[in-house]
Amino acid sequence: MRRVLSLYRSSVGKKILMAATGVIFFLYVFAHMFGNLKAFQGPEKFDHYAEFLREVGAPVFGHGQVLWIARVVLLVCVAVHVLAALQLWRMSAVARPVKYGRRLEPEESTYASRTMRWGSVIIFLFVVYHILHFTVGSVHPDFIPGSAYHNLVVGFQVWPMALAYVVVMFVLCLHLYHGVWSGLQTLGANHPRYNRYRRPFATVVAGVIFLGFISVPISVLIGIIA
Repeated sequence: MRRVLSLYRSSVGKKILMAATGVIFFLYVFAHMFGNLKAFQGPEKFDHYAEFLREVGAPVFGHGQVLWIARVVLLVCVAVHVLAALQLWRMSAVARPVKYGRRLEPEESTYASRTMRWGSVIIFLFVVYHILHFTVGSVHPDFIPGSAYHNLVVGFQVWPMALAYVVVMFVLCLHLYHGVWSGLQTLGANHPRYNRYRRPFATVVAGVIFLGFISVPISVLIGIIA
């Protein structure tokens, strides 16, 4: 236990924790995007998929319990991710109180890396709001329990909400871009033979997820999904 705590207190331990929670978050995000795209198949298919998710784990678990467990795990992972990011930032600030006297090269610093800690906070707040919007329905204009397709379409017909969703998705995918790149390095994929492929790979992954997510609210606004 002492070794675990000692590892956590170190910058390496916090980076490993960020990478591990980041992987869980990435898998959830990818699965969520895949599910959202089913909206293009119409209300019956989308509602059937939503009901399938609620029935996962039956009869051991009750209706929707596994889904709520997954949401709680996601929130905990994001919260731990944010905490580790802020602690790393503080450790870095204490270790280097004077700013760099030269401009960092792209390999050392990108806009995505410099905004990681604020992106983490924004994503955490968005996840909470997203659950209140589409799951609980407390901030939804016309929420109907069990009618996932209706809730999605009505929710995104409010254009400020759709626009905010697109902006947050950009922040999320900027975060994912840097997370995939640095996460591969933290988890050991750091070799001169492969280093030149990490950024293009991270760009493609983040780009695909961004386009997948924003296609739904944009399609609602222009009437493709209705």
